[in-house]
Amino acid sequence: MNRTLSLSLLLTTVLLGSACARASEEAASSPASATATASPVAVTAGATIDPELPLAIVHKTASCGCCGVWADHLKAAGFAVEIRDTDDMHPVKQRLGVPAGKASCHTAEIGGYVVEGHIPASDIKRLLKERPTARGLVLPGMPAGSPGMEMPDGHVQPYTVELVLADGSTQPFARHGQGV
Repeated sequence: MNRTLSLSLLLTTVLLGSACARASEEAASSPASATATASPVAVTAGATIDPELPLAIVHKTASCGCCGVWADHLKAAGFAVEIRDTDDMHPVKQRLGVPAGKASCHTAEIGGYVVEGHIPASDIKRLLKERPTARGLVLPGMPAGSPGMEMPDGHVQPYTVELVLADGSTQPFARHGQGV
């Protein structure tokens, strides 16, 4: 790949990540009032909805680009996705029981579970298959190379998806990235 194109892709990834980080920070510090709008269910070109999978309701701020890319990842994996843009993510995270310090830029409701952050669809499918007694899955922050945060060179920062137990504590659920 030529150097200019590579640098452009990297800059785009960094800018998207920065916008998502700002959206996440703003959500954590904004007041409790929120407005939300739902967008119709859409499917990525070539993707087929798997009728066995539950609807994924994705809560995000309208300006978050990486959240939309993650939603496209779910669509490509067969999930029907409904996007709900909101001005304030804090009440959503609080209502769904996202533990303190485990937030990311978007929050989804899938099959009775909370799914926080850039979690791979394969981990969500495993959760739905195993159906543990838990609140859901969290992936704090926005690890480079996770779905929606892909790097132009294919690099995946090591990260751990955590299972949120009923009491709000967490334990490792899946590990991803270099050297895993």
